[in-house]
Amino acid sequence: MIKLRNFCKKNQRNFYISNNLELANKVGANGLYISSNNNDLKFKILRFKKNFKVLGSAHNFKEIQIKKLQNVQEIFISPLFKDKKNKQLDIYKYLNLRNFSLIKDISLGGIDDDNIKKLKMIKPFGFAGISYFQKKGPLKKGPFKN
Repeated sequence: MIKLRNFCKKNQRNFYISNNLELANKVGANGLYISSNNNDLKFKILRFKKNFKVLGSAHNFKEIQIKKLQNVQEIFISPLFKDKKNKQLDIYKYLNLRNFSLIKDISLGGIDDDNIKKLKMIKPFGFAGISYFQKKGPLKKGPFKN
C-alpha cells in the first residue's frame, strides 16, 4: 500500500482507500471511497483530517441519503448512460438524484464519444469513464478535466 501511495504521490495522483477508514489513515491516503452497498453510518460521527476527501457512490435516492449521513463530499451517480453491463439511469433521473443529493456529482457509466455532448449539457462536477480514458488518455483542456 505504501508503494502504491508513493507512486500516486510521485505522479501527482490522489490515493483513496475503499471502505476502510482505519487503513486510509494508517497509510496516509488522500481520502476514503465508500461504495454504494456500504451502509455503515459510523462515518457520520468522525472528523476527518484536513484535506481528507470522502467519496461515495449511489444509484438511487436511498443510497444518496445514506451517503449524506456518511459525510460524503463527492458522489458518483451511475449508470448515467447504457453500457454493455448496465441499463441507463437516464438523464432526468440522474438530474433528480443530483438535485436531491446537493453533493458534488461525478457522472459514471457508459461515457463515450457518442454521449459526451449530453454529458456537457447536464454539467456534472466531473465524470469518470474507464474505457473512455483508456481510449482517449487524460483530458488536457475543455470543460471537463480529470
